[in-house]
Amino acid sequence: MITDPIADFLTRIRNAMRAGHKVVEIPASNIKKEITKILFDQGYILNYKFEDGTVQGTIKIALKYDRATNLPAIKSIDRASKPGLRKYTGAKSLPRVLNGLGIAIVSTSKGVMTDKKARQENVGGEVICYVY
Repeated sequence: MITDPIADFLTRIRNAMRAGHKVVEIPASNIKKEITKILFDQGYILNYKFEDGTVQGTIKIALKYDRATNLPAIKSIDRASKPGLRKYTGAKSLPRVLNGLGIAIVSTSKGVMTDKKARQENVGGEVICYVY
């Protein structure tokens, strides 16, 4: 049993990138699907596919690397809010990752979105993770 499925999701991506894998498979959930869509929209992953083969389903993520240096597109992907210590923030005090070069993924009342979009929508919420 996994106590923190989002941390497991982020760790599988981090480990696959460090090992140089092209594709990583992760057990699916609705919030993991939303985080995957955000990572794709922001250009951190190459592609993704949701498969419903099992009861839970899986997410296949094609990882993105720089062609010249073969370095991964994601330098760091860290969990912010943990089950033991949740981190909530208002719309005015949303975190900026590397002065706007990275993104913070936030779970709000209007859905899962980046910190920039949450500022535009003027909503706060739980800061899930930081990506740069």
